[in-house]
Amino acid sequence: MPPPPFAAAIFDMDGLLIDSERATLRAWTEAALALGVELRESDYLQVVGKAAQDSHAILQALLGGIAPFEQAMGAVRTALEEVEGDRLLFPLKPGAAALLAQLQAAGIPCAVASSSRTDEITHRLARVGVLPHFAAVAGGNEVLRGKPDPALYALAAGRLGVDPARCLAFEDSHNGACAALAAGMGLVVVPDLLQPAPEVAQACLAVLGSLEQALPEVPRWFTRGA
Repeated sequence: MPPPPFAAAIFDMDGLLIDSERATLRAWTEAALALGVELRESDYLQVVGKAAQDSHAILQALLGGIAPFEQAMGAVRTALEEVEGDRLLFPLKPGAAALLAQLQAAGIPCAVASSSRTDEITHRLARVGVLPHFAAVAGGNEVLRGKPDPALYALAAGRLGVDPARCLAFEDSHNGACAALAAGMGLVVVPDLLQPAPEVAQACLAVLGSLEQALPEVPRWFTRGA
């Protein structure tokens, strides 16, 4: 992993910038239960950080085929409406807004590299008011192979016009962390549902309890310009 300072920051979205993974886990377990299938948290964790086509294949196998998967998917989509009255279902994680503002003030370009579709990324980040902080967005629907393949992170770095070795990635999941490392980037892990594997923890710059802990590190981790 390249050492700091870095010239750009690339963020995952679900579970890292927005608190979405728990609501999604709950929706899938409830939808599966309605079909008579027990979907355990350990089962669902297999799909966290993976591209849609990969996660859908895993869920189809867990639920017993395409038909029950499609039925459960419909129930999940209904449950995961973005707004319940005036309340956001997927709020920002602690420290996300402050870190993005600090990076913008320091002149550090930022991008999103998320396994979600690009329309979901822009919609969700616009809803929580941070979309203007990002100079580029790369979604899972834009690459042939999702995380842990490095293609998504390479795409985001290319759109920023910054060498991947000069990018610092922020991730919460094992698959995402492996994708960032495979792309040749620096890595900071902020665990959400699952702690990083020992080999990932050893390979990254830091494992943080929240993005708030990254704020004092910005002057040391980043330098202006690509």
